[in-house]
Amino acid sequence: MSSRNRIAASIAGVATLALITTGCSSGGSGGDDEKITLSITTFGTMGVDANYEKYMEENPNITIEATNLEGGGAARDDAYAKIAAGTGLSDVVAIEEGWLGTIFEVSDSFVDLRDYGIEDVKDTWLEWKYDQGTGPDGKVIGAGLDIGPQGLCYRGDLFEAAGLPSERSEVAAYFGGEDATWDRFFEVGKEYVDASGKAFWHSPRFFWNSFVNQQEEGYYKKDGETLNIEDNAALKAHHAKIVEAELAGLGAGLPGWEVGPEAKAGDFAVYMCPSWMLGIVQGYYDEGTTDSGWDFADVLPGGAANWGGAFLGVSESSEHKEEAAKLALWLAAPEQQAAAFEVAGPFPSTLEGQELVADSTNAFFNDAPVGEIFAARAEGVIAQVKGPEDSNIQDNVFGPIFDRVSQGEITDADTAWEEAMTLLDQLVG
Repeated sequence: MSSRNRIAASIAGVATLALITTGCSSGGSGGDDEKITLSITTFGTMGVDANYEKYMEENPNITIEATNLEGGGAARDDAYAKIAAGTGLSDVVAIEEGWLGTIFEVSDSFVDLRDYGIEDVKDTWLEWKYDQGTGPDGKVIGAGLDIGPQGLCYRGDLFEAAGLPSERSEVAAYFGGEDATWDRFFEVGKEYVDASGKAFWHSPRFFWNSFVNQQEEGYYKKDGETLNIEDNAALKAHHAKIVEAELAGLGAGLPGWEVGPEAKAGDFAVYMCPSWMLGIVQGYYDEGTTDSGWDFADVLPGGAANWGGAFLGVSESSEHKEEAAKLALWLAAPEQQAAAFEVAGPFPSTLEGQELVADSTNAFFNDAPVGEIFAARAEGVIAQVKGPEDSNIQDNVFGPIFDRVSQGEITDADTAWEEAMTLLDQLVG
C-alpha cells in the first residue's frame, strides 16, 4: 500500500470533517513588492498567533490568513485527508510530534527546509528537537516550536479543604519530589477522594499518556516501525493500576477535553500538565482570571517526560515556498517562541527561548514561576521515537477504552487490556 493510501486508510472510520477552507495564495513570484497571502493551519493553544501582527507589520507585502483547529487530532485528520485527496495543504502547516512518523512517509508533500536556511540556525534548537523534524533521509520537514515537559497542575484551594498541603513546594514534596512515584500519586489521590468526596482527576487518559512517554520505548521500538505494546509488561501493569484507580473512584468519568465547566465547579483537582496544557486550562476561564484556585508544582510521578510538541512545515504545493519558509522559520525563532509561551504556555524548544522565559510567572496559576519550573522539568528529557500510528494509538485505541472504564462499561483491568488489544489489531494491525 502506498504512503498516500496508508494515510487515507488511517482516517477511514473517522467522522467526516468539515474541512475549513483557507485563502489560497495568489499566483506570482512573491517578489518584495508583491502583495501575497500566506495561509497557515495550527491547532489548540499554540500561541503562534500572538506573533502574526508583528510579522505583517515588518513585512507589509504579506497577509497571513490563519486557521486554528481544535486540537492535534483534528489537525492530524485535516492534514491526512488533504494529502490523501491531493487538495493541497496550507502554505505553512503545524505538525504534532505524535504524527510526525506518518508525515515522514509522505515527506514529498513538504519542502526540505535545508533549502531555505534552517541549517544556518540548527544550533538554536535542542539537539533532539531538531533531530525529530529530520527524516531518515536527512530531509528537514519541520522547524521545532515547543517541547512538552510536564508538571502537576492542581487546585490549591481544593487540596487545602481536603487537608492536603496546598503550597506548591510542599505539594511537590508530598508527592515525593524528585523520587515521586505513580504508586504514591494514586495514594494521594485516594486520600483526596476520601477526604473530599470528590474525584481526584477528570480522565485517566492523561496519566496513561504521561507514563507511556516516560518509557525508553513507547508504543514503538526505537526503529520507529516495530510495535511495542501487546507483550509489554510495564505498559500492561500500569494500565491495570490506572483502571483499578478509576474503578476505585479517583476519576470523575469525564472526557479528556472540553471540561471547563467541571474544572470551574471543582469536580476534580489535578491535571497532568505538559507546558501547552497551561493554555488549555486557562482557556476554560474568563480572560484575566487570577483567582481560579489552580496552581502548578514542580513534580511528576515517575520522573521527567516529554508529552507533545509541534513543528512548522511548508507545503510543497505552496505557490510561495520561499516566503512561507521565511515565515515558518521566523515563527520558530527564540523570540517568537518566548512570546508564544507568555500567552499560551508552550515551552520553547530553543535554548535562547528558554533563557528568555526563565523568569516568567503565570498569574492564573497563582503566580507560579512557570519558566523556572518547566526548565527544571525539562532536565533529562529526551523525546521517544514516535512511530507512524503513535497518535492514532493514543487517541483511538487506549483513549476509548479508558472512556469505557470511566463510564462503567468495563469493570476489570484484564478486560480493559484485552479490549485495547482488539482495537489495536483492528486499527493498526
